[in-house]
Amino acid sequence: MEPGPGAGSGRWAATLCVVTGASRGFGRCLARLLAPRLGEGSVLLLLARSAAPLAELAAELRGGTGTGLRVEVVAVDLGCEQGLRRATDALREVVAEARPGRLLLVNNAGSLGDISKSFLDLTDPKEINSYFAFNITSALCLTSSALQAFGKEPGSSRTVVNISSLCALKPFKNWALYCSGKASRDMMFQVLALEEPDVRVLNYAPGPLDTDMQLLARTQTGDPEMRRFFQSLQESGGLIDCTVSAQKLVKLLEEDTFHSGAHVDFHDI
Repeated sequence: MEPGPGAGSGRWAATLCVVTGASRGFGRCLARLLAPRLGEGSVLLLLARSAAPLAELAAELRGGTGTGLRVEVVAVDLGCEQGLRRATDALREVVAEARPGRLLLVNNAGSLGDISKSFLDLTDPKEINSYFAFNITSALCLTSSALQAFGKEPGSSRTVVNISSLCALKPFKNWALYCSGKASRDMMFQVLALEEPDVRVLNYAPGPLDTDMQLLARTQTGDPEMRRFFQSLQESGGLIDCTVSAQKLVKLLEEDTFHSGAHVDFHDI
């Protein structure tokens, strides 16, 4: 099996790197860390719903690597069929044009859902299906489309990362959608690892990040005990800076020794 995109030292040669949810938070920090590692012939494809911050990030990265890195952005809502189609079309186009030798796809985009609601409040199929369309369906379709487009060329390597969570393993009150979505994604990518042994697959749980999502967690979670838990995390300094966690993920990719399909938590590294 060929080494993953981070094996060895120096820049990664001719890589197509795709990061979803790249306009803010963990995805933005990760894109900033990955860009200087992408060598000649590489393309960084950034996907998110927010066009303005995505464009700002692309401009920053184009001028900051010194490698002439090609940075492409697609502002789309992956939760709708039209947006997902635009994203997969853009990905196929980049593969056809650039013919990179390595693929690194980071499925980072995700949402909390309405955490003010308990399990018994979740009665609207439209709300639930919309949540899963964005958080599960899009990750599955984007990944399968990327792997199909990239193909199995001799000497190439393919790595798929799912940004997971402790919530994939442990239930949290009022977080039925988020927990089930994360658990589903973990299992989905474990199946990929079994079916495609030449694809390197990683479920990475970045820890409790200091992001807008955490702010929602400690202010909008319906269960008061859970709200206090998240508030205490923030007050005690238990939240993790996005860049610190992203650095650990990059190190995992560089070392490339993880078991394909594994769930690896920030705190276990």
